[in-house]
Amino acid sequence: MNPRRRALLALPLAGALPAAFAQAPAPIRLALIEGLSGPFANAGEAVFRNLLWAVERVNARGGVKLPAGARPLALVRFDSKGTAEEALNLLRSATEQGMAFILQGNSSATAAALVDALEKHNQREPARRALLLNYSAVDPALTNERCSFWHFRFDAHADMRLAALTDALRDERAVKRVYLIGQDYSFGQQVAKSARALLAAKRPDLEIVGDELHPMGRVKDFLPYAAKIKASQAQAVLTGNWGNDLTLLVRALREVGSDARLYTFYGNALGAPAAIGEAGVGRVLAVAEWHPNLGDAASDTFYAAFRQRFPEPRDDYVHARMQVLVEMLAAAIEKAGSVEATAVARALEGAAYDGRTLGGLHTATMRAADHQLQQPMVVSVMDRAGTPGVKHDVEGSGFGFRTLRRLDAAAVSQPSTCRMTRPD
Repeated sequence: MNPRRRALLALPLAGALPAAFAQAPAPIRLALIEGLSGPFANAGEAVFRNLLWAVERVNARGGVKLPAGARPLALVRFDSKGTAEEALNLLRSATEQGMAFILQGNSSATAAALVDALEKHNQREPARRALLLNYSAVDPALTNERCSFWHFRFDAHADMRLAALTDALRDERAVKRVYLIGQDYSFGQQVAKSARALLAAKRPDLEIVGDELHPMGRVKDFLPYAAKIKASQAQAVLTGNWGNDLTLLVRALREVGSDARLYTFYGNALGAPAAIGEAGVGRVLAVAEWHPNLGDAASDTFYAAFRQRFPEPRDDYVHARMQVLVEMLAAAIEKAGSVEATAVARALEGAAYDGRTLGGLHTATMRAADHQLQQPMVVSVMDRAGTPGVKHDVEGSGFGFRTLRRLDAAAVSQPSTCRMTRPD
């Protein structure tokens, strides 16, 4: 099928938009290139819901204000089926249709391929330049040696997340043996490398009793991996796994009776808490820029609004960073007074997000030197819903996460080796 025919407009057209848009110019289209089918479809659909809600929130207050009048945002779905090759085909389709804002994140390998393709496209066709707005591809190389003027990352990269997780592991003095496991691609390889370095610096007494990578999205039975982890007598497992690769891993660990403490990037949703069940109480840690049990009024209001929009328990996975992405993009377009990619990129550089005034939850800054968002992080631990600090459960599982520590942006910030080439 022609890639253009795969693109489905994710928002209703003018009749369902606020009355102010009835005769408005065409919407500003955001191209979501993501795996919406295949082994990680659940993660892709979670992304779509979050971005859709962010777009709806901007449109509900009048859209993006430009000199010629306000314009709504529209989110356009492109299903890459989880492959970089298909993502590149869809990128060509999106840019041929004049879409200047490409949104992607689930797979650092795909993000790297898109960055390289955009570098060439933007040089070849300066009248149709586009930006890649990255919400979850967290290989540090993307804002270090592979940085690009055309790429902006709104998630904390792997080393930033690991800085928070390994601080928690440093203070867990009873843990003496740790097992590293991850997905065998650029992100998983980087997590393993950085974890070894950070643990050696923070806990030189800690023994790494396993360090292995598995094929991404192709393992159906994690029991052999879980059996090795149990046999190693590991007291902790550190993993960057996401999507079904995480859910199946934690389910297998439960089945073999492993009592290892889990230090995860993404253990707080997409079926993982339900898969772990009671065995995860006090033992599963996650790190993120936000979670529903921060316990302040702004957080509760934000979460309640999302659950009102998506009431089904299976849809309960909120990414605050995706709200920040859309809000910062809208503000940058307004500042630039244009939807031209170069002007918007310059407006994003050094831009600040103020959650107090833009309807979000924290403050953040887009570092101009490498286009890496600087933001706080939260380490949380799984517990039963209703216990102190766990007002909300996850996905109707009966289990939620309570805050262990909150780290400000400076505490997780990392230096960059980016040497960016900027357009004239």
